[in-house]
Amino acid sequence: MKVNIGTIDRVLRLILGLVLIVLAANGTIGWWGWLGLVAVATALFRFCPLYTLLGINTCPLKARE
Repeated sequence: MKVNIGTIDRVLRLILGLVLIVLAANGTIGWWGWLGLVAVATALFRFCPLYTLLGINTCPLKARE
């Protein structure tokens, strides 16, 4: 898997994912809040399959794999 998520994108995904998970765990929002796990996972792995399909790369390092 090639790295295709840059630092800013990674931080935003991590924060948004954690907020969604906490809100879902507290019952503030519905079950869809657990989709925050996907955002956290893509932030941790620095790889987004959807970005690959769309040809998007927010990582400034071209040679990383």
